[in-house]
Amino acid sequence: MTGIFDWFRECFTDPAILSAIKVTFQMAVCSCAISSVLGITFGLLLERFNFPGKRIVIRINRTLMGMPPVVAGLITYMVLMRRGPLGALGWLFTIKGMVLAQTLIITPIMTGMVHQYAASKAPAIREFCKTMGADRFQTYVTIIKEMRHDIYFCMVTAFGRSISEVGSVMLVGGNIKGSTRTMTTAISLLKSQGIFTEGIALGMILLIMAFIIQWLCDFLQKGDEH
Repeated sequence: MTGIFDWFRECFTDPAILSAIKVTFQMAVCSCAISSVLGITFGLLLERFNFPGKRIVIRINRTLMGMPPVVAGLITYMVLMRRGPLGALGWLFTIKGMVLAQTLIITPIMTGMVHQYAASKAPAIREFCKTMGADRFQTYVTIIKEMRHDIYFCMVTAFGRSISEVGSVMLVGGNIKGSTRTMTTAISLLKSQGIFTEGIALGMILLIMAFIIQWLCDFLQKGDEH
């Protein structure tokens, strides 16, 4: 245990570890932000409108909510490879490519969760707004405002999924030291090398980071209530 805490103290002076922390946050924040915009929009639209095949769309989305990360990573890899449809972008083995893979994983989760919450709350809110004479824009604003705590929870869930991902970012990012190596891929590499002490220490840092993010979200949510 002494070795773990010694390395824990020294890790913040290690450029490779600092780079992994930076890449992890950059990837998680960007993918969570993009997925939140898409997921909230799709989820609310899916609740609001009825159209032929809606049940099928919902079932497909629920299936994608459990999509294995390595499958999302493989699809993203094939799309971004040199001969792929988006190969000209040069995003393979970059943070942008990793963000794209994470977005594919998280967006269905956000969509499904928002749709589920909206289905239980939005109809009553919409009826109330109609009674008060609110227009369409005011109704949407009210729905989002009344669902803000649910949306907070969805975003925290999405961030947690992104920050803990290994499979897809390993495939798309390549686990390049100082460039695309994240904390989870660094832990995986340390495990394969038999360096368990440093892997545990890095895992502790990851958990602490997740705890701080959760605490900040709870703090903002409580502040919003007041």
